[in-house]
Amino acid sequence: MTQHSQFALLGTRRFLPFFITQLLGAFNDNVFKQGLILAILFRLSLEEDSQSLIDFADRDLLVNLCALLFILPFFLFSALGGQFGEKFAKDRLIRQIKLAEVLIMLLGAAGFLLGSLPLLLATLFAMGTQSALFGPVKYSILPAALEEHELVGGNALVEMGTFLAILAGTIGAGVLLASDSYASLVAGSVVLVAVLGYLASRAIPAAAAGLPGLQLDWNIFRQTWQIMRLGLGQRPAVSRSLVGNSWFWFLGAVYLTQIPAFAKELLHGDESVVTLILAVFSVGIGLGSVLCERMSGHKVEIGLVPFGSAGLSLFGILLWACSSGFPPAAASYDWLSLLGVGQAWWVLGCILGIGMFGGFYIVPLYALIQSRTEEHERARVIAANNILNALFMVAAAIVSILFLSVAELTIPQLFLAISLMNIAVNLYIFKVVPEFTMRFLIWMLSHSMYRVRHENLDVIPDEGAAVLVCNHVSFVDALLIGGAVRRPVRFVMYYKIYNLPVLNFVFRTAGTVPIAGRNEDPQVFEAAFARIARYLEEGEVVCIFPEGKLTTNGEIDEFKAGVERILAANPVPVIPMALQGLWGSFFSRAPHKGLFKRFWSRINLIAGQPLPPDTGRLVLQEQVAQLRGDQR
Repeated sequence: MTQHSQFALLGTRRFLPFFITQLLGAFNDNVFKQGLILAILFRLSLEEDSQSLIDFADRDLLVNLCALLFILPFFLFSALGGQFGEKFAKDRLIRQIKLAEVLIMLLGAAGFLLGSLPLLLATLFAMGTQSALFGPVKYSILPAALEEHELVGGNALVEMGTFLAILAGTIGAGVLLASDSYASLVAGSVVLVAVLGYLASRAIPAAAAGLPGLQLDWNIFRQTWQIMRLGLGQRPAVSRSLVGNSWFWFLGAVYLTQIPAFAKELLHGDESVVTLILAVFSVGIGLGSVLCERMSGHKVEIGLVPFGSAGLSLFGILLWACSSGFPPAAASYDWLSLLGVGQAWWVLGCILGIGMFGGFYIVPLYALIQSRTEEHERARVIAANNILNALFMVAAAIVSILFLSVAELTIPQLFLAISLMNIAVNLYIFKVVPEFTMRFLIWMLSHSMYRVRHENLDVIPDEGAAVLVCNHVSFVDALLIGGAVRRPVRFVMYYKIYNLPVLNFVFRTAGTVPIAGRNEDPQVFEAAFARIARYLEEGEVVCIFPEGKLTTNGEIDEFKAGVERILAANPVPVIPMALQGLWGSFFSRAPHKGLFKRFWSRINLIAGQPLPPDTGRLVLQEQVAQLRGDQR
């Protein structure tokens, strides 16, 4: 696999037009939504000739109504968006949705120019509808446009761009509303951005429909129920990823909703402090998202999800601990004077950490949902995810009200409560899908004790059966190979290693095949070959260590005949591989080893060219020896 920066995708036509389209859409949503909220709070109520509802309604009620009007379409129309995303060509559908955005923003511009609150609220509902229809096709087009090894990087750029666009739109709305000519400025801006988004969408390459024969069901309630069943009925890794994804939006909704009051009441800050906190949070999300690709090795690495979850709880708890006793000011702090307070840096560091680990958490989940969902169901599964997101965000508002008003918690105590809830929710997810924990252990091993470099692993096919053969140097060979190969690998290993404490959990979860010698345990021996055959028939990748045991001197022992039996019964390509640098490590059988001997050492994993299934074991042994060379 060619190692490259994810930012190289921004130079490709298959990604850049889509990226700009979704970026401008997120920016425009927030300019209009935040502009409307600020207008309700500070502008429309001051217009003497305004015949708006503000004269008869509480401003806070109207702000909450805005939130309801924007999120309600996600309940009503996400299922329809999922159907559209399956039935119609994705590039054409995006252009039609972006053209609708232009028309909607023309309506919103008229609302601002006329000072008509009913028209503005109707526009907000229409915007929410447009976003609900856009969401499923937005995420389902990525696997069609990107290679599998680009999927994490593409999602990372989308998440980074989305949060930075939200921040820019929020700040931009504040700047526009500060002008006396705010109505014409907001009106012109939202229409201009919508037009630019439509023009960008015209450059998106063709993307075929996933299920063009799908019959549309216009009963939104029945279809919503069916799509929710489809999403939650997926394999556990996908269905629990939907829950984990929505839980992230629960946490995000709590934090983002409480930031203004937190800045004012706890940090004694003004509006600029709110903007500073939003900026730090958004930069954290962007930073975590960008780092995801580098830390995952350009593949969908769900081992980062427990890592992100732990960081979310840790920094949430630290934020609670750092927020008490903040020194008051004679007047409210602005953002610059706040930075002169030492405690503020701890608070901002915690907020940056929450955002960054949120990126580690959410990007692999999105990538997993996309990569493990069938193409003809992908848009509808993402629609189910959007519905769940909306439900969890509503639940976040209810939980916040209960904790703050009924239980009378402080805002920092609310942050503590949701951080502890995060531990409980993700322990449930990791228990139901132990693959998350297994991949985390593998990822930790390959990023802590060893520095693993990969060479020529792109010869392993993305689809279809194959057999990998490799030299056997240490007890953790399987973990290092499993962490390097972008496909799930089914290992065949000596049953006594398979039964080792702690590692056994990893091996069982990964579908490892325990094997014994023919004379040692004939039943285990035959069962192993039967299971290997089943894996290969199902198109899986199987890795075997043909030496049959760990090396005791660092040299490659003679390959046993079992590899020839496997290939004779299952004629699939065989790929030689070699591990370099593990001899002498703590997990090898080298004499005079110590716990820290060769700690953080460089390990190389090298793959050779695929060979035909009739290749003999001695030829395979020679190929592995050549790949390993003199470096044990």
